[in-house]
Amino acid sequence: MTLPLTVPAALDAAAERDPTGEAVADGDVRLTWAALRSRVRAFAGFLSSHGVGTGARVAVCSPNTWHWVVAGLGILYAGATLVPVSTRFTARETLDVLSRARLSGLVITGRFLGTSRLAALDSLPPLVVRVPVEAAEPPVPGVVEWSDVDGTFGSAAVTPDDVSDILFTSGTTGRSKGAMSAHRQALGVAAAWASCAGLSPGDRYLVVNPFFHSFGYKAGILACVLTGATIVPQRVFDASSTLRLIEQERITVLPAAPTVYRMLLDAPDRSRRDLSSLRLAVTGAASVPAPLVARMHSDLGFDTVLTAYGLTEAVVATMSSPTDSLDVVSHFSGRPTAGFEIRLGDHDEILLRGPNVMLGYLDDPAATAAAIDPAGWLHTGDVGSLSADGHLRITDRLKDIYVSGGFNVYPAEVEQVLATHPAIADSAVVGLPDTRLGEVGRAYIVPHPGAGLTAEAVLAYCKENLANYKVPRSVEFVPALPRNPSGKVLKRLLRETPMPDPVDKATAGPSPPQERPHA
Repeated sequence: MTLPLTVPAALDAAAERDPTGEAVADGDVRLTWAALRSRVRAFAGFLSSHGVGTGARVAVCSPNTWHWVVAGLGILYAGATLVPVSTRFTARETLDVLSRARLSGLVITGRFLGTSRLAALDSLPPLVVRVPVEAAEPPVPGVVEWSDVDGTFGSAAVTPDDVSDILFTSGTTGRSKGAMSAHRQALGVAAAWASCAGLSPGDRYLVVNPFFHSFGYKAGILACVLTGATIVPQRVFDASSTLRLIEQERITVLPAAPTVYRMLLDAPDRSRRDLSSLRLAVTGAASVPAPLVARMHSDLGFDTVLTAYGLTEAVVATMSSPTDSLDVVSHFSGRPTAGFEIRLGDHDEILLRGPNVMLGYLDDPAATAAAIDPAGWLHTGDVGSLSADGHLRITDRLKDIYVSGGFNVYPAEVEQVLATHPAIADSAVVGLPDTRLGEVGRAYIVPHPGAGLTAEAVLAYCKENLANYKVPRSVEFVPALPRNPSGKVLKRLLRETPMPDPVDKATAGPSPPQERPHA
């Protein structure tokens, strides 16, 4: 099959290849590929009727439902650029992204997880569409309800090199950066992932990875569009609900972060569910212990478990093979895929080069030049090693990111928020091992003299200003941070320091509700 070079062409091909095949299964909503294309074209026509088309940018901030699939593909079909926004962001974080993206439109969830995302925003783009998720809400002047979206659309004037999407990813400077990709690149990585996974029209793909993330959008929605696999979205990860969906929907493919599989294995009702349909798991974002891989085979029934490595700027860079041994899958992240070359640079930093490296960061040529050198190598900030036969092992990070429940957390971003607290003189955040989430944050705080600051107050402040996965799980007050002669904080020493007894520490308590970890 010839790979389509634009997303509209890929959707057209799917609808023509198998018009009656099931494209989306979301509760009572069942869409064939022909019906999905019809709804996508109607959404594109709606956008066009409001002057939104080629060159415009439209954001989607909504959980995994069929609405996201229609809206996301509809934006691309209209020739506009898709800007996925995390539903886990606070209003401050969301507004920052919306402002910098200079949007023409926004598709946003209504009340979700008890919070009205729309009500929290005091600045909106010209066109806003509200998606019903939990319950009906009162009308908002100037906001279009999803039920009122309709239109007709002609042909999609989209080229392979048009910018398809801008995915915002935090950086070590503490401010998010918008990684831009072209249609050919988005489809290129989706096709490579689908090929390694052996995805086919007979697969039923449970997408617990959030659509706002590249693994839910490109390795999820777009991979299914290319192969005809059925998209089964789950809006909130819950082990019992996931097990029920696997049984009811006869799920065959379930990619996720290691923590998802641990939760499924530990779920009290696992043994009562029929999981015999499962064939493929793809994981990554953290170490994958051999005993976990073994139990994924024996207790969850997966025929194949693969590991992968990627980042927003390249999506899927390496992936293991179904023929790899358990030991290789557990200790390595596979070989290069999607046309990538890989080599190790200074300090064994992982460098990537290939046709699917991002176009660059939105409005940030300096950051782009720092990330992609003149020879075209993307400097990932991750440290690794390569085996004799080309398998990649991730060993450390140059950037201080840690992975909590499958989500990258950038300490610099958390520290930037802490710096705005009037009682905090200095801070440093590090990631520490956690049996359930992989890693969690600990904040070391230097308070202003006489501030009377408590750990509970620090955590409350973080919860007000950061998405929950970024909130540190513990706080320790220290008189000063360890630094080298140039003034850099020696975080290695902080990671190696055991927590003292209760006096100056507090923990964040039980885990906040997880919208869903991702791979």
